[in-house]
Amino acid sequence: MNFKKHIFYLSILTCFIFLMFTSSCERDLSDDATLATFPKTGEIYTDSFVSMGSDFYLPFADSKPDAFSIDNEEGYQSNSSIRIDVPNAVDPNGNYAGAIFRVDGAPRDLTGFNALTFWVKASRGVSIDAIGFGQDFLGDKYQVTANNVNVDTNWSQVTIPIPDASKLIEERGAFWYAMGTQGTGGSAYIVWFDEIKFVNLATVAQPRPAISNGNDIVTNSFTGVNLLVSGLIETFSLGSGADQVVTVAPNYYNFTSSDESVATVDDLGNITVNAAGTTTITATLGSLNAAGSLTINSQGAFQLPPAPTLDASRVISIFSDVYTNVPVDYYNGFWLPGSSTGSADFSVNGDNILNYTDFNYVGTQTGNPLTDASNMTMIHFDMYVPGVIPPNFDFLISIEDWGANGIDNGGDDTRQQIFVRRNQVVADTWISIDAPLTLVNKNNIGLIIYENINGSSLRNFYLDNVYYYN
Repeated sequence: MNFKKHIFYLSILTCFIFLMFTSSCERDLSDDATLATFPKTGEIYTDSFVSMGSDFYLPFADSKPDAFSIDNEEGYQSNSSIRIDVPNAVDPNGNYAGAIFRVDGAPRDLTGFNALTFWVKASRGVSIDAIGFGQDFLGDKYQVTANNVNVDTNWSQVTIPIPDASKLIEERGAFWYAMGTQGTGGSAYIVWFDEIKFVNLATVAQPRPAISNGNDIVTNSFTGVNLLVSGLIETFSLGSGADQVVTVAPNYYNFTSSDESVATVDDLGNITVNAAGTTTITATLGSLNAAGSLTINSQGAFQLPPAPTLDASRVISIFSDVYTNVPVDYYNGFWLPGSSTGSADFSVNGDNILNYTDFNYVGTQTGNPLTDASNMTMIHFDMYVPGVIPPNFDFLISIEDWGANGIDNGGDDTRQQIFVRRNQVVADTWISIDAPLTLVNKNNIGLIIYENINGSSLRNFYLDNVYYYN
């Protein structure tokens, strides 16, 4: 009997200890299970800034830093708004206005919204180059951009839809813009913003995501080439009946390769070609299939051009991975009217290649600063024409010096022309062109222009190792 009592009391004690332990664990689990939450505030600016903190205005490095101010006399149905003074094209402190408004403090939970809206007007009819949200200088993972937004002298509302709000659990990139004077002939102007806020609108409907701008693109490539899925856009129907197209960061998408032995694609749309063969890149955004695709026909190994061997002290490099390049404004500017040339630049094992597509003419500009090649005697470039050389191939390179005033078409420009004929090129082979630099003045070179002439039907070619030398 005493033995049985001992067992009984021991059992009760064991149960008591177990209950104490489990209840203690439950308290610890409850504490640990308290998930961090972020403010669900949608307002950014409604006649004053809302919970943005103190250090929220971050201008782009090369924009006019003091373009932003608060206007206490102008507003949408109020007396206050954000004022942006877009500078003229020759302002020494910056020739455009661009900045982000980033929450200085805890990020926001925007999962309950489907659009950013704001009211805007300008001192004259203008087109805002780029505007949106999600740019935070911390990776810009969920950046969304509306381009070429028309604004006039009366207040109007703009709606920029969110592609997938479930991604925006902790977002700090509240608002951003970039505005220049290309459409005003270089003249300054003013833009006002008011009532900037994230909202949930029933009128934002019919999302249609796309890659490759909704086209089914086929491209030839090679083993070791790194490509990028481009043309990431989404179209929404708004309550006005108009469509709003936005450019979407790759983190909103899920990308797929139909044959990963040929090429793989990562979360950012970076494609690595692994072997010869064919694969097709497609994508989804949320539960929706994205229109468009990129089919890659890999032809296997790619032969890079011969690496330059000149000492760097004898070279002024425009485009090369062997040398340090001078500052370049663009390798393919948006030239109007008439330019159809696109870019599908790629790299092979770290060697970058310029690839011009749908080619008719294109320019490389080195205007800030102009290139001083006064001690150089030659120009070099490597060219590769994939596929078949057109029977009417006729290619012109023009080098422009902008004269003492340093202004394109400023009245004292000079130009040198270099002709490349069909008998100088071989299909699927790198050719090297070296030509004397014969410009009388060559201390203010601003442009190298490539163009088809005499009806040439060349549409696709690669360039590498473009440099002046002596």
